Amino acid sequence: MRQVNMLEAKTALSELVAAALRGEEIVIARANKPAVRLVPVEPVAPVRRFGWATGKISVAEDFDAPLDAFSSYR
Repeated sequence: MRQVNMLEAKTALSELVAAALRGEEIVIARANKPAVRLVPVEPVAPVRRFGWATGKISVAEDFDAPLDAFSSYR
C-alpha cells in the first residue's frame, strides 16, 4: 500500500492513476490520516435484452427453397 499526502497527489496525479491501473493500492491522506483510496473503475458489461428485434425481422416463405440454375451467376 502506498500512502501519499494531498499535495503530492495533486502534483503526481497521472503517475498515481497509472500505478492504480497496474494494480497498486494508492491511499491519499489528509493530515497523515487516510482519506480516500484510488482504484481503477471496473468495466461494465453491456446488458443484453432478449427479444429486442421481435417483429422487426421477417423471413420469406421460400427462404430455403432450391435456387434455379442461373441464380448462382448473379
